[in-house]
Amino acid sequence: MTFSKMGARLRLVRAHTRSWGRQLAVAATVMAIVAPLVVQGPAVASARRPPVTVADVVGPYPVGLPDSTEPSGMGPPTATALVGYAQSYVADFAGTTLPPGWDVFTGVPGGDPGGHFGISHVVVNGGELELTTYRDPAWHNRWVTGGLCQCGLAHTYGAYFVRSRITAPGPNEAELLWPAGKVWPPEIDFNETGGTTASTSDSVHFGKANTIVRSHIFIDMTLWHTWGVIWTPKYILFTVDGSVWGSFRVVSEISRAKMTLDFEQRQICVEHRQCPTAPTSMLIDWVAEYART
Repeated sequence: MTFSKMGARLRLVRAHTRSWGRQLAVAATVMAIVAPLVVQGPAVASARRPPVTVADVVGPYPVGLPDSTEPSGMGPPTATALVGYAQSYVADFAGTTLPPGWDVFTGVPGGDPGGHFGISHVVVNGGELELTTYRDPAWHNRWVTGGLCQCGLAHTYGAYFVRSRITAPGPNEAELLWPAGKVWPPEIDFNETGGTTASTSDSVHFGKANTIVRSHIFIDMTLWHTWGVIWTPKYILFTVDGSVWGSFRVVSEISRAKMTLDFEQRQICVEHRQCPTAPTSMLIDWVAEYART
């Protein structure tokens, strides 16, 4: 994640009985304008992204099934929606509680003393998982954000698809894969807004010096989209609404560590950026995950 890989954040797990340090990194119509590749950190010639080819995972890529009863108008994709893969997990966020295996973050993120994750800022309601940023009277009227991880289900490789939208600009809002162990990098961000509603980015973090390979796409983030990441030993593909918009192919730098799916909002008001002016939410209709067959 763009903001900062410099500290540890606390996460309160399930019944809020344990916490540990963690380094931080930080179709509706797709506007097919992809910004040039950005490589941050030490220059790595091999970090250029070759074109995506049909030799990769065969499309079309999952978007979901039309369903007027769903908040986004699309239900989760089928068990066989991704060629060569089988569905290993699906969550449609019915009811009012998180499914088993999901843990909510709490506390002050390391390297961001002005930030705060609040348990009450993550709710399940109306068929949606909602992360909400607002001024919280319980925390001296500071801007408090929501974050959580699927910490109970870590994998090496797989495909993840998330149907989501955001309601307003302000905090950085991210959907990502994070190492289940305590060693960072690696990190794979497959939808990271940087605080705007007009675009998002993908990024791969690797190496001891945290080299980052990133690209951007201009798209209306207030509309529902299906974001995907397909992580294999040879490449990482990034998809939106059934189309590939980015890839990473530095085989030696693709993570082999177990990783978990994370969602989070982060405000950096102390640095006068990615700071809300009004409450805003990240809304997630469903999550579907796949393993290679």
